[in-house]
Amino acid sequence: MRGATHAKWAALATAVALAATACGGGDDSGGGGGADGIVSSSWGDPQNPLEPANTNEVQGGKVLSMIFRGLKQYDPKTGEAKDMLAEKIETTDSMNFTITVKDGWTFSNGEKVTAKSFVDAWNYGAHLKNNQKNAAFFGQIEGYDKVHPEKGEPTAETMSGLKVTGPQTFTVKLTQKFSTWPITLGYAAFSPLPQAFFTDHAAWLSKPVGNGPYTVDSYSKGSQMALKRWDGYPGTDKAQNGGITLKVYTDNNTAYTDLTAGNLDLVDDVPASQLKNVEADLGDRYINVPAGIIQTLSFPFYDPAWNKPGQEKLRQGLSRAINREQITDTIFQKTRTPAVDWTSPVLGEKGGFKDVCGDFCKYDAAEAKKLVAEGGGIPGGTMTISYNADTGSHKEWVDAVCNSINNALGNNRACVGNPIGTFADFRSQVSTQKMKGPFRAGWQMDYPLIQNFLQPLYYTNASSNDGKYTNPEFDKLVNQANAEADTAKAVETFQQAEGIVRDDMGAIPLWYQNGSAGYSERVSNVTLNPFSVPVYDQIKVN
Repeated sequence: MRGATHAKWAALATAVALAATACGGGDDSGGGGGADGIVSSSWGDPQNPLEPANTNEVQGGKVLSMIFRGLKQYDPKTGEAKDMLAEKIETTDSMNFTITVKDGWTFSNGEKVTAKSFVDAWNYGAHLKNNQKNAAFFGQIEGYDKVHPEKGEPTAETMSGLKVTGPQTFTVKLTQKFSTWPITLGYAAFSPLPQAFFTDHAAWLSKPVGNGPYTVDSYSKGSQMALKRWDGYPGTDKAQNGGITLKVYTDNNTAYTDLTAGNLDLVDDVPASQLKNVEADLGDRYINVPAGIIQTLSFPFYDPAWNKPGQEKLRQGLSRAINREQITDTIFQKTRTPAVDWTSPVLGEKGGFKDVCGDFCKYDAAEAKKLVAEGGGIPGGTMTISYNADTGSHKEWVDAVCNSINNALGNNRACVGNPIGTFADFRSQVSTQKMKGPFRAGWQMDYPLIQNFLQPLYYTNASSNDGKYTNPEFDKLVNQANAEADTAKAVETFQQAEGIVRDDMGAIPLWYQNGSAGYSERVSNVTLNPFSVPVYDQIKVN
C-alpha cells in the first residue's frame, strides 16, 4: 500500500511497541449483542507504530482505516474517492490547489480539526528526521527536496508548497502537474494529526488519537488491540457496533478454526487449505469478491548476484516456468486469477487494466528453460523465495511455485521456499534489503489509479520499491503520465511505462487476489471494500 516519487530513505526508525493500557477484567471480544456489541476479528501485529505516515502495510492500515478520516474517503463499494473532510478542492492548472476543510470536525480528544492539522501532519510525514515510511507520498509537493534531500541534511523544516491561509483553508503547490492528485488524498498518509501528536509524541504512540469512528482502547503486542466506538464522531459513517477487537494470530488456520468453533466473529483471510470446505462450513457467510490486490515476486536488485546484464532473460524464464492456471485452480480454488499485467482488473480498461505481460506470463517449460540458460542461470544454482509464514497461506503457493519452476527446469533444487516467522520480521528484512533471492510482494492498492500500482513499486527509490529496481526510461514515462491533464492519455503513458517493467521483468506478476472472508452467525452486514479490508464500522452484532 504505498505511494512514491524520487526519494532517499534513511535508516528505519526503531520500532516502538504500542503500550497496553489497563481495561479491566474480562474478554473484550464477545459480550452482548445489539448496537453496543463488540466484534472480534483476526489480525496481525503491524510492522511499525501506528503513525499515518509510517504505516504502509495491511495490518496497520486496517487500524488507521478505523481511527482516521482524511480529506477524501474511498467508497466502500466502488472505490470512488469522495469528499470526507474536504469541503472543496480547487485548481485551475492541476499544480496549485486550494483546499477547504469542513468545519465541525474534532479529534476524539476534543481538539478541532483545522487546516493546520493537515499541514503540520504532512510536514511531519515528509521530513527526513522523522524517518516516515510514507514520506515519498509528499514528494510531489514543492519544497519536499529541502526537507527530505537525497543526500545530506535537510535545509528546511517545512515544505514551501504548503501554506495555511485560514482556519479551515490551505494551499498546496506541486512541482509538476498531477491532474489526479486529489484522488490520492484518501490514503492514510494524508490524515490530519492533533497537536497532542507533537506535544507528547510518546504518549500519542502508546494510545493513538485520531478523528475516525473508533478510538484505540488498548493494545497488547502479540495478543490483541481493542477499539471502541467513538460516540462523538461527526461523520456520516458512524460505527454500527460497540467496537472491534483485533486478535493477533500467527496462523490463519487457527483463526479459521476459532471462527467455525464460534470463538471469533470475522476472518478476513480464509486460508487456502480451507477453501474447499468454506462454502459448506459457512454458506452465505463466506465472502469472495474481486479486490485491488496483486501478488508478485520481487527481486533483490541491490544484490550484485541478481543484477547482472542480461538477467532480464533469467527473470522472464522464471515467469514462464510458473503455471499460474494450475496453482490458482488447485491451491486457491479460483479465488485468484492469473495475472496478465502489473495492475488489477478492478481498474477496468479505462483505468489501465490490460494484457501487457503477454507470453511472458504464460507457462511454457521449454521456453522457460531456454530463457533461464540465456540469462546466465540461477545465481548459485539454487534460489529461495522468502515469505512470511504467519498469515496469507503463503507456504502452499510458494511451494507450488517452486515445484512448477523445478519441474520446468528439470532441477528439483532450483527453487525452495524460505519461511520467515512473522509478517513484521519479514517486512523488516525486506525493507532493510536483507533478501538473498526472490521474495513475495503482495500489493493492495492505496487508491484506484494505475499510477498507484506502478510508481510506488518501480520508480527509482520509491517508498515501496523494496527490490531497488531502477530504469530511467520508466521514471521519465511516469513523470510524463502524472503531468498529463487528459486522463486517457495519462493511462496510455502509464501503460508504456508498464511495458518497460515487462521487458526488464522488474517483478514477476503472479495473480490477482479476491477479497476472501468468513464471519459468524453472531454478526451481519459484513462486507469487504475494494481494498479487501472489512468495512468494520458497518458490521452489526445480532
